[in-house]
Amino acid sequence: MMKLKSLEHSPQVYARLWGGLYLLVIVFGGFAEGFVTDKLVVAGNVAASAQNILASPGLWSLGVAANLFVVVFAVPQLWIEYLFLSKVNKPLMQLSLLLGVVSLAVEAVSKVFLLLILPILNNPDYLTVFDVHQVQVLANIALKSHNVAFNIALIFFGLACLVNGYLIFKSGYLPKLIGLLLQLAGICYLIACFAALFTPAFSNLLTPSILIPPLIGESTLCLWLLVKGVKSEHVVFRTTKDGGN
Repeated sequence: MMKLKSLEHSPQVYARLWGGLYLLVIVFGGFAEGFVTDKLVVAGNVAASAQNILASPGLWSLGVAANLFVVVFAVPQLWIEYLFLSKVNKPLMQLSLLLGVVSLAVEAVSKVFLLLILPILNNPDYLTVFDVHQVQVLANIALKSHNVAFNIALIFFGLACLVNGYLIFKSGYLPKLIGLLLQLAGICYLIACFAALFTPAFSNLLTPSILIPPLIGESTLCLWLLVKGVKSEHVVFRTTKDGGN
């Protein structure tokens, strides 16, 4: 692991790496969920969704791969967040780190269900036991299982956003507004995910509007890190009354 001294000497390099990784997470996640899933999966129509996936297996596989890369990119991103924000309040950042690790672990497992969908639809052996519609239902169960696990992962991520937003607000590294936007993103994730899990009808009314604040908050943080970086004079050497070393 790289020593913290490297962060002290090159905070802007780490800040832009943080922003670059965050940008990759946003772009790959947007492609996977916002483009591929929206294009191929028809809500409430199991047969149409299965037919679309079978008609575009390459696009579906690209979407699944993008989903996996989101988790891969998020791991070093989480590490860099820890390097920066643990100097504001180490116990709180340790809590955020734990929430982030749980979120990524559940999200990684959720991708297993996506990886199963195309093989289920393509496996001719299943048609010796099930009819075509039953195979499509099996694939849909895998898709729904992914969605449930993904929402659970985002609940932990939403909680981490609340903590990280507070730490950014208190840090002096970044504008306080970004911290507030990240906390708003966390609240929206929590509302959206609990609604999706327990009140689907209400969730349909909220989505996609409730996901706009998270997009704004996370994109603002990402772009600020890439363009402006952090206030170097505050990094590492500054502690606050809230905690620290």
